[in-house]
Amino acid sequence: GFLPLQGHVVRNWKVRWFVLLQDKLLYYKIEGGKKEPSPKGRILLDGCTITCPCLEYENRPLLIKLKTKTNTDYFLECCSREERDSWALDITGAIHAGHPVQVQELHRMKNSFKLLENISLHNIVERMYDSSTGIKLTRNLDQGNRYKETFTGSALVDWLISNSFAVSRFEAVTLASMLMDENFIRPVGVRSTEATRSSDPSEKFLDDSTALYMFAESSKKNTSSKEEVHFNISELSGTIVKQGFLIKQGHKRKNWKVRKFVLRADPAFLHYYDPTKEDNKPVGGFSLRGCLVSALEDNGVPAGVKGNVQGNLFKIITKNDIHYYIQASSKAERVQWIEAIKPLT
Repeated sequence: GFLPLQGHVVRNWKVRWFVLLQDKLLYYKIEGGKKEPSPKGRILLDGCTITCPCLEYENRPLLIKLKTKTNTDYFLECCSREERDSWALDITGAIHAGHPVQVQELHRMKNSFKLLENISLHNIVERMYDSSTGIKLTRNLDQGNRYKETFTGSALVDWLISNSFAVSRFEAVTLASMLMDENFIRPVGVRSTEATRSSDPSEKFLDDSTALYMFAESSKKNTSSKEEVHFNISELSGTIVKQGFLIKQGHKRKNWKVRKFVLRADPAFLHYYDPTKEDNKPVGGFSLRGCLVSALEDNGVPAGVKGNVQGNLFKIITKNDIHYYIQASSKAERVQWIEAIKPLT
């Protein structure tokens, strides 16, 4: 699948197509909408260590860090926490494939939890408040409302793991629930507040990027003024239905670029982002109301499509008659995107 990778010489980000094998991770360059035949590089997994979650880059919370036995660092970015955790699990399995005892130990640690004796909840909260290494407080949207100094449930889970307070997401969720029960943190917004009504203790705190929390001592929500908002709140306030990397043809130059697509409902919008950029602002998007979406046959390049494309094409025509040509990585993925978009048109 597609993952942004940080370069070693020039420390910029490029999107590459990654293929995980038993002992190595290959990555390919995409040129003109098609994967090049030979790998651009390879990461040998023998003796490799993996860090996930990796919070070394403040603006890129969904990183996986791989350090080879020659001490070369690779940073890979995913488009969602689910995708990141899936990649991390598969890569970890490949690294430890020849060591079944280590694999069993990883599973044992994942499914057990005990708060370390030398760590108190007060100590964790103090560390969370630390201005340099604590959890990052941001403005977030929920149901059209903007909240100041909040963090998401999944961001707290990532932080607890990266700071060695927990070794698995199950442990971190349990720990976060304890922080909430002891009134160190509190839910804000609809999703996180509704979860607290669950009779199951493990479901009271949500490991979710749309569930918002804040320190219990923090001020109540603040809705920003129109001058502070640099994007259309209503467009970006919908529920995320699907997200992933797809290749899109440009409107002017007709070149192909990998973009991160985010599909939202209520209101129904499809936005796309440049995954090589530091900010998390859409570079384009459109309402899905009145749109037509359809698969394009792979036996030849349709009119309006330029370049030597890989295939698995589909087209979206907006109600303003703007045509978007998009490539998925497989036929199955193309079907999934079309089926997700159609009900929202």
